[in-house]
Parts: sequence; structure tokens; C-alpha cells
Amino acid sequence: MKILIVEDDTLLLEGLMQAMQQEGYTCDGVSSARMADNSLKTSQYSLMILDLGLPDEDGLQLLLRLRREKMALPVLILTARDTLSDRITGLDSGADDYLIKPFALEELTARIRALIRRHNNQSDNRLIVNDLVLDVTYRQVFREGKRLELTPKEYALLARLMMKAGMPVHREILYNDIYSWDSEPATNTLEVHIHNLRKKIGRASIRTLRGFGYVLIKKKNCSEESLS
Repeated sequence: MKILIVEDDTLLLEGLMQAMQQEGYTCDGVSSARMADNSLKTSQYSLMILDLGLPDEDGLQLLLRLRREKMALPVLILTARDTLSDRITGLDSGADDYLIKPFALEELTARIRALIRRHNNQSDNRLIVNDLVLDVTYRQVFREGKRLELTPKEYALLARLMMKAGMPVHREILYNDIYSWDSEPATNTLEVHIHNLRKKIGRASIRTLRGFGYVLIKKKNCSEESLS
């Protein structure tokens, strides 16, 4: 899962990116509304953390523009504007959550997990496909009850494939999930991560769609097989 952080305070931006990466997220960090616009045009994100006091444009204007363009990206406002009217304005402008600076990192990460769950229409904190259980809160994966040791990139790939289980996922979407815009991965790195993931969850679970991407195969349960 990939997060866009829009914050003009360089030290805070670097700290947020480091914290999100430690949580297992891939991050892009920008310091202006213009840079945010460019990033949103070239990458896909699971969530945006938005400061309001940007140097070139008020963050609310950026948010309103995204909502006018029908972009459903979850947005968490992170700002020092702390009055009730500020919070109401932010939420009415299309923010999904509003957190005031200074903040506790644990609260920020908990809110991010909740927003991603809500956006993915999850009723609880788990994704379940076949014999796999992915716990969004603790970022853990279990197969047949046994915990799997996954790298952050393997976790991100599996989370995307499980959210879209049974449906094709384009390789560019998977690239966006595991790499920042300023990184230059080797051409075969996605295949390497998929290969390693297959060894951990079962080789037949992920099917390659040549020229397009990958799909996580959903196995039929007993009741489905009896009806077919």
C-alpha cells in the first residue's frame, strides 16, 4: 500500500516518511500542492496525508479540487489548525479524517489503518482468501493458521492481490504499491518478489497474465463445487 504525504515542513515530512516505511507502507513525500497534483497524475495511492499550510496553495483548495474530480482517495488532514470551525471545514471539504498537530504517532497510524479498512469496505481488520488470513491492524499474514514471514514489499503485493482476489491486477498498479516515484527498480524486480511470495503462499495461488499482470486465484469451497 502506498501513501502520499503532502507536508512543507522538511523535518516533519522526513519523519513521517520514515515512520510510515517502518509500518510497512511505501511513501512518496512532496512539499507543495503542485507537486501533489503531479504525483497524483503519475501514481496510485491508498491514502493521502495532507497538511493545509502549503507554500503555493491552501491544502483545502487541493482537497476540494480532488473531490470535484471525483477522486475517491482517502485523505487525512494533518494540521495545526485546531478550532472546531477548522475541523468542520476540513471534513465538509472532503477529508475523511482530521488530526491536529502535535500528534501521537500511534494515533496517526491507527487512523490510517482505519481509513484504509473503511475505503476497502472491510467490516473487520482481516482479509481472508482461501487458506490465507491477512491482519491489516498488525500487518501479519497467516496460512493455515501459521504465521508467514513476509518482507514489506511481499506484504504490500499480497494485500493488493487479496483485496482484488479473483480479478486481474495490472503490473503497474503493483509497481506503484511497492516503489516510490523517485526509485529506479530493475526491470525484473516485481517478478522476483512475486516468485518469492509464491514460495511462501503456494505456487498455484498467483497466476501470471502475460502482458498484463497477476491474479490471486480464489479456490472454490465445498458448497460452490457441489453446485457447479
